[in-house]
Amino acid sequence: MSKFPKFLSPKQLLKLLKAEKNTLSALSLFDSATHHLGYTHSPDVFHHILRRLTDSKLVSHVTRIVELIQTQQCRCSEDVALSVIKAYSQNSMPEKALEVFQRMYEIFGCRPGIRSYNSLLNAFVKSNQWDRAESFFTYFETVGISPNLQTYNVLMKILCERKLFDKAKDLLDWVRSKGLEPDLISYTTLINAFVKSKNFSYALELFDEMPKRGVSPDVVCYNSLIDGLFKLGKFVKAIEIWERLLRDSSVYPTVVTYNVMLNGLCKCKKFDEIIKIWHRMLMNEHHPDSFTYCTLIHGLCESGNVDGASRVYTGMIKSGYAPDVVTSNALLNGFYRAGKIEFCLRLWESMGKGGCRNTISSNILMKGLFENGRVDEAISTWELFPENGCIPDPSTYGTLIHGLCENGYLNKALVVLKEAEDGGGHLDVYAYSSLVNCLCEEGRLDESVCIFERMSERGCKPNDVMYNILINGFTKASKLSDAMRVFEEMTRNGWSPTIATYNTLISGLCRVEKIVEASAILEEMLRKGLKPDLVTYSSLIDGLCRDKKIDTALEFLVRMRKDLKPDVILYNIIINGLCSVGRVGDALKLHSEMKHWNCVPNLVTHNTLMDGFYKARDCEKASEIWSQILEDGLQPDIFSYNIALNGLCSCNQLSDAVRLLERALVQGVLPTAITWSILVKAVLNSGSPLT
Repeated sequence: MSKFPKFLSPKQLLKLLKAEKNTLSALSLFDSATHHLGYTHSPDVFHHILRRLTDSKLVSHVTRIVELIQTQQCRCSEDVALSVIKAYSQNSMPEKALEVFQRMYEIFGCRPGIRSYNSLLNAFVKSNQWDRAESFFTYFETVGISPNLQTYNVLMKILCERKLFDKAKDLLDWVRSKGLEPDLISYTTLINAFVKSKNFSYALELFDEMPKRGVSPDVVCYNSLIDGLFKLGKFVKAIEIWERLLRDSSVYPTVVTYNVMLNGLCKCKKFDEIIKIWHRMLMNEHHPDSFTYCTLIHGLCESGNVDGASRVYTGMIKSGYAPDVVTSNALLNGFYRAGKIEFCLRLWESMGKGGCRNTISSNILMKGLFENGRVDEAISTWELFPENGCIPDPSTYGTLIHGLCENGYLNKALVVLKEAEDGGGHLDVYAYSSLVNCLCEEGRLDESVCIFERMSERGCKPNDVMYNILINGFTKASKLSDAMRVFEEMTRNGWSPTIATYNTLISGLCRVEKIVEASAILEEMLRKGLKPDLVTYSSLIDGLCRDKKIDTALEFLVRMRKDLKPDVILYNIIINGLCSVGRVGDALKLHSEMKHWNCVPNLVTHNTLMDGFYKARDCEKASEIWSQILEDGLQPDIFSYNIALNGLCSCNQLSDAVRLLERALVQGVLPTAITWSILVKAVLNSGSPLT
């Protein structure tokens, strides 16, 4: 601290205060001078120290300095009083500001002017005391104070905060009619308000008006517009304003502008543009801040460029910025999604050393480990939750239970569920549905129903996915009455069945040849405005073919082709149905139609047709199908050979069958028990030995 001369003047103290950069040290210097023998503070000294006490941690000193001014009876200008009102205003202390305003002459020896009135008006605005602010403005007229542009700017802010946007815009026009020209603050106040209210037509109208009125938009104005447009997903318009900023010679992008651009481009998933902006930022020597790095890492990870994100992450650390847990999680998740589990583990270790892990970090790592079959490590991560200061959330239990189920640890998953329930853990429908699905797949339907009921008892409401899982489980087990019961409960509880729900029921009903019921489900589906897909039609047509209702199946095919293109599976179903009732000619026509629908017949198609012709004793046509298989470049499998062998034997062409078997062996197609059974049966029936 400086040592004062014996005779200290306010001018000397003011010089010392200005040289002291640390505000607390300057305050200490001020206090020491207060007690210096023969010294009295001047208005300039008071003004300087008060202007430095606006920080919330220092504003408490303002009151005692005001008391000192009054004690010393130091006559000050309005500027000193204003610095006090502004300090209280910035710290949401309107009562203190009002007290100083009312006692201004008593304390400072000066009368409040328009600037003091405006400052107190702004104090009410900053503390959201809108009614009080409006009442105070009305008071202006009673004491003969004429509002100025600053007053009207504060009024615009009041109207905007109260969402009276039309009135705020009218006020702008009224101000102009009074001979005052709105300034940058006037326009910025309104533009920011309209952007926040998503009223971009007004905001852009005002923005375009500014240059015509001789007001140049500043970078804050540009930033506000670009940010708001991006938040609404208006990418093209945001880029338009950005390019206008680049053309504006009076203003330049700041780090904040680049951050707004990077963040907006991320939200709009314009990842190629992100790299261009980043390079422009570096080229123009703008130093990225922590927000810049975090935004870029998030964007690169989202775009799948995890290597680029990793380089930026490293650069961030080298630049002296410590990545927070959100940024580290973004990179961790990026590595997980890219399948780079070893990178996940290395980053996880680094995060641990920096004390930068949370529940989300642990969830991401567990998910990655489970998906890579590293179950023991995933369980270890779960067991280390308390050590890492992590509290399991619903996502944790969902990840853990789903991961265990997917990796074949169903019983372990059931234990975790029980422990979580008993320990008051928060479980969501994802955890329960994973277990129910796994139990259904293993045919443990009673247990799946038990879990379903436990979930409901704990206040966790089932969703459409959960209902679909149960319906599918019961359907696969041919428990259709139970499936229908769950279906009815689903609709009763307000869930709309999806196409997948209806397809599951239709498939199950068709499998047990309940075609009438399946058709009724289809009609209900159509009534609810859901369009059947290929799965729907395939199930129905398959059921009709099984029930030998081939003509009805063909009608459904015609109906389907109005909206959907049949695939090879559907054609195979109908061709098989036609062959099964001896209509091989119709089956062959359908085979020819496939080309019209750009659907290429596969080996199953040819096998089905060949089998149909052999059963119809048309060995010549069947032989043509075999030739077609080879011409189409398809490799006959053991099913093809068995069909051909059986057909040749049934046509008493035993020697041809033997040659075909030899060809199969040359092609590396190994005979099965069925193959030998066909040949043995043929030999026995013919009474001739194989030669």
